[in-house]
Amino acid sequence: MARCEHCGNDYDKSFTVTMGGRAHTFDAFECAIHALAPRCAHCDCVVIGHGVEAQERIFCCAHCAKESGVGDLRDRG
Repeated sequence: MARCEHCGNDYDKSFTVTMGGRAHTFDAFECAIHALAPRCAHCDCVVIGHGVEAQERIFCCAHCAKESGVGDLRDRG
């Protein structure tokens, strides 16, 4: 068993995610997402999907990018 680095639960089905050369242990995907997923530079929501990137920032969608002054992106229609 291994302890989740996000919630502290010691769980027999924990798993390890390697990101940026560092190993992270979690008991649930929810904890992994909460700890590792980027956040939108405009609305601060967790970006679970692809999101959009511009000016070295990550946004959850083109609308948030536009609200932050990035006008050359668009969501798929």
